[in-house]
Amino acid sequence: MRISLRAAIAIAMVASCTETGSSGDLDPPGIDPNGVGVDEITVGNRLMSSGEYDLALDAFARAALDQGMTTQILTSMGTANLGLGRLGQAETLLRRAVQDNPDWPVPWNNLGVVLVEQGEYPEAAQVFKRAYALDNGESDAIRDNLRLALAKMENPVNTTAEEQEFTLEQQGDGQFKLRKLP
Repeated sequence: MRISLRAAIAIAMVASCTETGSSGDLDPPGIDPNGVGVDEITVGNRLMSSGEYDLALDAFARAALDQGMTTQILTSMGTANLGLGRLGQAETLLRRAVQDNPDWPVPWNNLGVVLVEQGEYPEAAQVFKRAYALDNGESDAIRDNLRLALAKMENPVNTTAEEQEFTLEQQGDGQFKLRKLP
């Protein structure tokens, strides 16, 4: 009885592994071998929007394998690290991004956010001023971040705990704004 049960299980396993289609195609179901792959930067940005910074960082790393460490990828990885609270890593990546493309306001803004989080208000204000100028004053998020950095420079000692707690709010195109928690 045991032998016949084992034989039946073995036959069932073999039968479940055999090809039932007549095309001879070995691709898994739902996979289009001629299809176009997903843009990992888009995947990463969507994950960032949903607060999945670890997964976004993985997506940006996959994009870097295909495209190299472009300014966009450096900025995206820096911003993901910012979301994870890894301020040192975020600063390093964002400084590389602004060095590679000093005319793009997004990495400048996000670098300013990192500097505010680190308490480096004078440098943050300078970085936000540069981002605001590069953006031709069109971004409300950069303007608000600049105002916050200037206010923090004027009054760096703040004893009210609720005024010291901020959250990142994504504004679009990878820009982030510091928003005071209620």
